[in-house]
Amino acid sequence: MTDFYDSGHRALQQEFASQSLADRLETIIVHESLDERSRAFIEHRDFFFLSTVDQQGFPTVSYKGGGPGFVQVTDDRTLLFPCFDGNGMWLSAGNIDAQSKVGLLFIDFEQPNRLRVQGQAKLCRDAAVLELWPEVGLAVEVAIAKAWVNCPRYIHQMARVDEAPHVPKAGVSTPVPEWKSMDVFADVVPPAPHRVKKD
Repeated sequence: MTDFYDSGHRALQQEFASQSLADRLETIIVHESLDERSRAFIEHRDFFFLSTVDQQGFPTVSYKGGGPGFVQVTDDRTLLFPCFDGNGMWLSAGNIDAQSKVGLLFIDFEQPNRLRVQGQAKLCRDAAVLELWPEVGLAVEVAIAKAWVNCPRYIHQMARVDEAPHVPKAGVSTPVPEWKSMDVFADVVPPAPHRVKKD
């Protein structure tokens, strides 16, 4: 076996008599690269959850949304995703810059399915990469260490209603979120080119 499980995992597997099952699952579903099915799954998603760790060791999870295919799979071991305009705190990106280890969870709520990815991430300012998305000044490149599917039985089936209106699109002015116009923030919001206020 590999180092996929640590002593805490093994202790619980022994307590609940699941070590043989865990070993079999690791052998069958855990990979160091993306197969064609996993690649297609990621390329059709319009959101994922990103987990990072700060310098004190505290994890944080962030929702990342965009248009379908906004996560680019450049090869079977590499992902790229944009840092769209946010609240200016840069928590996930700052954690990546300091710690690099990330976890990504891709879910399909309409046809329940999910895929986990772990890897080493780095911030990317390469102009050719940033041109993959409109209105992006920073992106993240993930070198995949592990990827595996998870049983979807507890995923609640839900229907997609609409895309968020703030997802940047080429040739379309992106509305400014209302909170950025509030008096308490108006004097400290950094400028964002190519944006218009929402009516």
